[in-house]
Amino acid sequence: MDEDELLQKWEDAYKKGLLSFWILLLLAERLCYPFEMRTLLEEISQGTMSADDNSIYRALGRFQDMGLVESDTQPSRQGPYRRYYRLTEKGADLLKRFTRRNILVFATPAVADRINLLFSDTEG
Repeated sequence: MDEDELLQKWEDAYKKGLLSFWILLLLAERLCYPFEMRTLLEEISQGTMSADDNSIYRALGRFQDMGLVESDTQPSRQGPYRRYYRLTEKGADLLKRFTRRNILVFATPAVADRINLLFSDTEG
């Protein structure tokens, strides 16, 4: 397997694992309906994350079953009612705990310095 294929496999696994984080982070900011989530996920992840509608719907169903999100339907300016999702208190707590344990570690000097060393001998 060449380097590009290895990178693609690693990124696929990484992104699949972080889809929950990105969805919950988005819902921590605002109410959202699934159809608009795909575009918003790409925006907040700066283009590093994409998900199809089915993946988003499946994730939201799991999160709702776990009590991490709740939803209700609201009228739409155009078309049928939409189901909007929001983070529950339990979901917000889980997101904070996950972020503290798994995301903020990248900002610590012990990790940030090592990451910066990777690029110290390269340009741009």
